[in-house]
Amino acid sequence: MFKEFRDFAMRGNVVDMSVGIIIGAAFGGIVKSLTDDIIMPPIGLLLGHTDFKDLFLVLNGQTYASVTAAKAAGAPVIAYGLFFNTIFNFLIVAFAMFILVKQMNRLQPPPEPTTAECKYCLSSIPKAATKCAHCCSAV
Repeated sequence: MFKEFRDFAMRGNVVDMSVGIIIGAAFGGIVKSLTDDIIMPPIGLLLGHTDFKDLFLVLNGQTYASVTAAKAAGAPVIAYGLFFNTIFNFLIVAFAMFILVKQMNRLQPPPEPTTAECKYCLSSIPKAATKCAHCCSAV
């Protein structure tokens, strides 16, 4: 049983996936720092010296200095500022993945076409065909 598990765990796909997960976690930390430390401060400055982490709504009617203080007091809190930060993080990761996949697709050569166009009737025919199945002309 141990040998089967070892063979499964050492298969190429499993190792590749685990490397991808580790790199993805590290990339998530970079994106979080980019969002929290570089992107959100200028946006907060433009919106009147607002730190998005400090935007919250306390549902019990009391006031607290920060989200952390409200949560420590056990107050029900809607931390919509943290939610905005999470949305920005997601958008950055999604955009980065889009760019990465787009660049990877550029590196791969396009597949060889398997069909050709008949020069008489303009129908799509197999590339190896010697006669058009639509108009019966020799190609």
